[in-house]
Amino acid sequence: MTVRVEAGARLHFGFQNLSLARERLYGGVGVALDRPTIVIEAERAEGIRCVDDLAAEYAWKAVDALGVSGAAVEVERRLPRHVGLGSGTQFALATLAAIAGAYDLDPAVREHAPALGRGGRSGVGIAAFEHGGFVVDGGHPTELFTTAPPEEGAWTVPPVTARHELPPDWRFVVVLPEAESGRSGETEDASMRQAVERADPGIADEIGGVLLRRLLPAAAEGDRQTFGAAAADLGRLNGAWYADEQGGIYRPPAGRLIDALDDCPAVTGAGQSSWGPAVYALTDRTGVAETRDAARDALAATGIDGEVVETTPRNHGVEIER
Repeated sequence: MTVRVEAGARLHFGFQNLSLARERLYGGVGVALDRPTIVIEAERAEGIRCVDDLAAEYAWKAVDALGVSGAAVEVERRLPRHVGLGSGTQFALATLAAIAGAYDLDPAVREHAPALGRGGRSGVGIAAFEHGGFVVDGGHPTELFTTAPPEEGAWTVPPVTARHELPPDWRFVVVLPEAESGRSGETEDASMRQAVERADPGIADEIGGVLLRRLLPAAAEGDRQTFGAAAADLGRLNGAWYADEQGGIYRPPAGRLIDALDDCPAVTGAGQSSWGPAVYALTDRTGVAETRDAARDALAATGIDGEVVETTPRNHGVEIER
């Protein structure tokens, strides 16, 4: 039996808190996307048969976590790596889910994600994989913070504290400039430690107001104007924490692209996803053509090649076919 798993990308608007002076650390905020997607196929085997090195790495971890003998794994479609769309988490969990499906097992992604090296800070990617939608996670107790990353698997995935489905007529236009990849692995760990150790707790208090009084009510009511503006503000506030690590509030060239998208009348909010360089703009089906043109014009004006992807919120989780 061959099992086919398809999972979507996600946008990460930022964290609720990076300051050690507050009780909870991190607390991711983001949204699942319908496109682009990753597709993984797997069937039972002895050992691991896979020509993709990264998929093979995740497959070995998955069979160990699941307690099965092995799998033949094929990557049919993959997300662009290290651009801010959550490719690593979706790749790992899709591989896990495909192998589990081949053995008629529950993938238990929330339980097994730490063993695959996922969910140590943000739980947004895991929540997006499970159920989609706009998600907020509860972060970790600040007392658990250590300057060295914990051993792989030595954490639990942050709980989901809020989830809302977003209106199907909303559109996210995502710009993927051909720029240096975003931070990941040890480089990301080092940058996050620096940001946490210097973080101004006052920014966390401002973010709390944006989240509780604007972003969450807007998600619940389907208020695109308020949601877009609040998500953009949350991202800008996060950028103040990362400015020393990424060369400004936004990582170049994201700032120039965001400024251009903000000038488009059809856009209700624009920002950088995670470490970038991916940039998003929120609009609706009536404004998507204008927003897409503005994104392409912004790339041309900065002299940077890139891709523009139009997508909708993904209000459901992973798709598994047997």
